[in-house]
Amino acid sequence: MTGSPAVPYSPAVPYVVPFAVFIALIGLGLILPMPALADQVLRLAVMAVVLYFVARPALDFHVKEWSGSLLIGVAIFVLWIAPDLLSPSYRHSFLFDNALMGAARSSMPEAARHDVPVLWLRSLRAVLVVPIIEELFWRGWLMRWLIEPNFQRVPLGAYSAGSFWVVAIMFASEHGAYWDVGLAAGIIFNWWMIRTKSLGDLMLAHAVANACLSAYVVAAGKWEYWL
Repeated sequence: MTGSPAVPYSPAVPYVVPFAVFIALIGLGLILPMPALADQVLRLAVMAVVLYFVARPALDFHVKEWSGSLLIGVAIFVLWIAPDLLSPSYRHSFLFDNALMGAARSSMPEAARHDVPVLWLRSLRAVLVVPIIEELFWRGWLMRWLIEPNFQRVPLGAYSAGSFWVVAIMFASEHGAYWDVGLAAGIIFNWWMIRTKSLGDLMLAHAVANACLSAYVVAAGKWEYWL
């Protein structure tokens, strides 16, 4: 008697599944809305489980360029808010407020904007979860897979013009009405990956940018940055 055949396991799973689950949770929240606190707890709990049990083989938090990654994170934050500071009506032009890209409107319910536990959990998700899942997917997997479908043959930070620009543009499209600054951030993140060849550096830079933005959102009441 022979044993059951092994279930095929793709090496892309630790890189792709966390991002897919994250997107699925966003969709679930739109279909089955729940109280803000329960929603944030559910998302954090599910993502913690997925990161621990699925993404762990791909996780590498080693940072090579601490100062550079910190500075890039701050620079991307400044880049993100600069157009709206310079021109308050900038984000309401047709380029950014349209049927394709949506609009710069927050998904955070008004009642939750003064709920401290909700704000903490939403910020933790932005700082601890999003940088990991996005960097695993965009620059840990897709940037390599576009060069060679057997992506493990491609070292982190390998460059090809096609993969560089496809990832930058797709990263921009993920950010809806903020696609312009998303594109600029995607270009900078891609360049930093090529420079450092380190997921840890990208996760740190991304976390710093999101931490600064989250603090700004809460302090200035700019909830539209939390799409």
